[in-house]
Amino acid sequence: MEPLLTDGELALMRRRSFFGGLDEELMSSLLTDAHVHQANAGEILFIQGDLADTCFIILDGWVKLYRLSMDGGEAIVSVYSRGQSFAEAAVFSMETYPVAAEAVSPVKLLRISREILHQRVRENPEFALSILSATSIHLKQLVKQVEQLKTHTGTQRVARFLGSLCPMEDGSCTIGLPYDKTLIAGCLGMKPESLSRAFAKLRRIGVRVERNAAAISNIRNLRDYANGGDGGMPYQRTNVASTRYSAH
Repeated sequence: MEPLLTDGELALMRRRSFFGGLDEELMSSLLTDAHVHQANAGEILFIQGDLADTCFIILDGWVKLYRLSMDGGEAIVSVYSRGQSFAEAAVFSMETYPVAAEAVSPVKLLRISREILHQRVRENPEFALSILSATSIHLKQLVKQVEQLKTHTGTQRVARFLGSLCPMEDGSCTIGLPYDKTLIAGCLGMKPESLSRAFAKLRRIGVRVERNAAAISNIRNLRDYANGGDGGMPYQRTNVASTRYSAH
């Protein structure tokens, strides 16, 4: 019988999901009762209001969580990637999912049922603490998103997003955009046309976005700009005359 997960996937879960810190016996017990699910891009994993009977860990790919408005529009809550878990808070504290989840790329998921999670928590306080830690991390991420919406410009949020994709701290690189620009805009609290304007503004600090890739000439400048600096942006002289005219 083939193992449920590869060694690489097991190592990933230990680093990034609520499996981190669990002893081998408890982890093996959870994996015995878990199921691997493959989903295509666009597949709905659950919808808002469905019974919260399963939580998920992403082994590969991307998943978006969103809420539906009365007019059928989507409000993106978050996008999760490899090693991250989602829906565990709903499984423990709610009868139904407060959001919907959709695969935005082909994904491989580990599914763990509500009954199994509840049983393991009753049996092992260590696991309960791991679940609390995971939900705390999600809460901190949401608070950080709200903070950025309140304190950063749209262009700074785009710069921070691109910086988070860079595999190094300094130098130059070219990165692939992980999902389509409409979804990126939704994640950053922007309209698609605002995202395009932000990409154009970032050219002044050496960022060029072509189709589904971004070429970044200086990662440190990009991150400096994302944190409120000028990112090495060239000085632009103010038109004093027009400034005085607009002041009257």
